[in-house]
Parts: sequence; C-alpha cells; structure tokens
Amino acid sequence: MKFVCSKQDLVGGLQIVSKAVPAKTTMSILQCVLIDTTEGVIKFIANDMELGIETIVNGNILDRGYVAIDAKIFFDIIRKLPDNDVTVESTNSEGNIKVTISCEKAKFSILGRSGNDFSYLPDIERIDGIEISQYSLRQIISQTIFSTVENESNKMMSGELFEVDGETLKVVSLDGHRISIRKIILSQSYEHKSVVVPGKSLSEVSKILTDSTESMVKIFFTDKHIVFEFEKTLIVSRLLDGPYFNINQMLSSDYETKVTISRKDFLDCIDRATLLVKEGDKRPVIITIEDDFLEMKINSAIGAMDEKVDIVKQGKSLKIGFNPKFLIDALRAIEDDKVDIYLVNPKAPCFIRDANESYIYLILPVNFTTID
Repeated sequence: MKFVCSKQDLVGGLQIVSKAVPAKTTMSILQCVLIDTTEGVIKFIANDMELGIETIVNGNILDRGYVAIDAKIFFDIIRKLPDNDVTVESTNSEGNIKVTISCEKAKFSILGRSGNDFSYLPDIERIDGIEISQYSLRQIISQTIFSTVENESNKMMSGELFEVDGETLKVVSLDGHRISIRKIILSQSYEHKSVVVPGKSLSEVSKILTDSTESMVKIFFTDKHIVFEFEKTLIVSRLLDGPYFNINQMLSSDYETKVTISRKDFLDCIDRATLLVKEGDKRPVIITIEDDFLEMKINSAIGAMDEKVDIVKQGKSLKIGFNPKFLIDALRAIEDDKVDIYLVNPKAPCFIRDANESYIYLILPVNFTTID
C-alpha cells in the first residue's frame, strides 16, 4: 500500500477516528487505526467494539492495500511533520509489516499489523433514516448529555433516549437527581422509533460535528445499532439493551409557584454563590421566593453570600434548596433571555420549561433544614 496525502488532511482524518480508539484495552489491535485503500479511496477506520468510526481522507493512491497502525504513534508522528505532503507506504517481508512515513527530509519507519486482524464496522443496512443538521444534533446532545451518569446498577442512566415521533425528535437523559429533555421539529414526518444510545458514544459524536446548519446528518436505527452519516464520515454505535424509564410518569404540569426570571441574572447569581463552595462540597444554595424577588443564600466554611434577583411571581412564596451545579447546567443549556420555573413545595422537584416544552429540566431539591 502506498499513498500521498497532505499533512492537514491526515491530521483531520486521524482526529475524527481517534475518538473510537480506546485508551486502555486488553486487545492491542483496537488501539490501531486501519488504513484501507482497496476501494480506490483512502479510508481510516477505528473500532473499540462499542463505537466505530470510518472517514475518507483526500489523497493520491499509488498502490492499493491495507494496514493497521498504532493510532497514537501514527498520530504523534503526523502532527510533528512539516506542513507538506506526506507519503505513507507499507511493505510486507516474510510476515513482517513495515510502515514508512516520509515528508520532505523527515522519514519514519514503524511496525504495522495485518489488516486481517482488524474488526471492520458492522455492515448495517441504512434505510428509513431521519435527517437533521449538524448544528441541531450537536446542540441537542450538549443540552442533555450532562444528565447522564455511569451507573453499574442501572446502565440506562449512562445513555440517552432518542425518540422519533412524527415530526419530533426527543432526547432524554437522567441521573437520579434530574431529568433533561429536549425536543426539536424535523423537516418531515417519520415513523415512531425509540432507542437508548450510550452517552459516551454521543459525547464523541458531538466532538466531531460542526456548527453548520447547512451540513446534514443522516441517522439510521436498527435493533442493536445507531448510525450517524455525514460528509465523509460514518459512525456506528451499539445501543443499550432494555426499556428506558417511564419519563411521562415523572413529569407534572401542576405547580403552586411560578417564577419568571432573567436567565443571565439567575445564572450569574448562582455562579457567584459557588465561589464559596469547595470542589466536592455538596452544600446547597437556599432560595427564598417572595413577591418581587428571589433571594439566594449560601453558607460554607469559606464564608456566606446573600443576593436578591428581581422576578415575576405567580402563586405562593417558597423556600427551597438545590445543588447549584444542577441549576447551572440547565441554565447554561437554555438560550432564552427569560426562563419560567415551576415549583410545588420544598420537597417536590422544580421544572424549568418553555411554553412549547421544547426543553424541560426537572431538578430534585436538597434537604437544607440542618444547614440553614
């Protein structure tokens, strides 16, 4: 195998597929990237058996073939080469595979491995998929992914529900203390589909996506896999097996208190309060809701903070405690200038949602009776 490619294109391709290279594994072949030029294109593939990524890199193929190379070593070499064309060539002598990488006056020789040992991406029939912009998919992941958690006793908490219903795509995550829900309207109507995607896979997908509203992503669903196809890249992730939580049972439209508040003012206030909280300290912020203002207090070993923010209130006055991080995560994921917060009592969850329920953030309160 032999091909010539610009350093920039090589780096771009390796940055994409490296998302599927595990940091630690007992199978050393999984720490390799497969370079395959047998089909007349330069294809990079990485696969950790849960997440597989394949991308096509521009270049000139001089001799077709395939070889597996240690991904980290290969990437480190390419990044430090001059900004020029790079020639990559593999030779096989009596079963010993050597890969030569040359650029201008620099030349490296490293060991390669047979591509026969590598696990290609599963061959999945891609039919009846949905289409969404890269921007929208990246946004909807970033606005919910923080509510996933690695939980050995309940793997579903480590994934996100992707549910398609007609023209609506709903993404849901929860970690036992909060629920994040985002809905977006698709360009056309689709049949109902519901799968649970590992949060780790979605996190890596979001790192590859761009903020382009013009470039589209096709998403295909099967019983065991979800496929993301865009530009010259194909991503395949295994699904989590089993039913997701009954989210509708956890949601309520009842409330005793409704607060409308400037999102930025509320976020800045909580942000200032956390200056007095050491990392790992789960001390809550205490929020008192009165007629025209919301008062926030926090007391810690470092000091105390007390601040008031103007609000518009409907219903009863209320005093309630929250983990400040949960409020910050939700508010940072919302783009509206003002947010509506719905509350029932100091022991019931609060809901932050808009009128169309395109986003819903449920946050459980914290018992503060022994703290305040």
